[in-house]
Amino acid sequence: MPKKPASKAAKPAKVPVHGPQHSNQVRIIGGAWKRTPLPVLSASGLRPTPDRVRETVFNWINHQRDGYWADAQVLDLFAGSGALGFEAASRGAQSVTMIDTVVPVVRQLEDIKAKLKAENVQIMRADALAVAQSAAARGQKYDLIFLDPPYQQEFLERCLPLCTRILKEGGLIYAESGLALEFADGDAPEWMAPWEVIRADKAGMVFYHLLKHKAP
Repeated sequence: MPKKPASKAAKPAKVPVHGPQHSNQVRIIGGAWKRTPLPVLSASGLRPTPDRVRETVFNWINHQRDGYWADAQVLDLFAGSGALGFEAASRGAQSVTMIDTVVPVVRQLEDIKAKLKAENVQIMRADALAVAQSAAARGQKYDLIFLDPPYQQEFLERCLPLCTRILKEGGLIYAESGLALEFADGDAPEWMAPWEVIRADKAGMVFYHLLKHKAP
């Protein structure tokens, strides 16, 4: 029998962008760096937002912003893998400030920034609450704030009151939680009272939400 041409035998298999992924990486969904893999360290509490959830969330944000990112100032208070912050930067955000406290995580974020030549990204090793308090004291405000903190540590309860002071009028907050943030009228805890949940969904045991200030 004649042999098949070698060129066809050497053709690599295609890897689906939104298909099954290794646990040690996620991918940028859209923008200039679409399909770029982001490595995920095996650090305690590090829980990157899955690709399909990020795709949904950024569709929500795109709808709210009419797809316009060029003037967006973004704060990612619990950066982790950087999946949310680099996704915003990939889509053309004017500036993305990414915060984390873990030294190896911060070093990896800096490596990714260098490889991508992401000039619109600033990475800081700092405490999320301290950064939010400092921004509030300076009068600094953001168009979009990502809150994807470790669960069961009451970070949302502590961050959201600070975010009322650092979110621009009409700005958005993305919040992940182990519990739903939607409450019946009169049942919302004090830290959620100023916020309106404009979009929400659930993936497995994770609840994710898009928040806005309630209209006065």
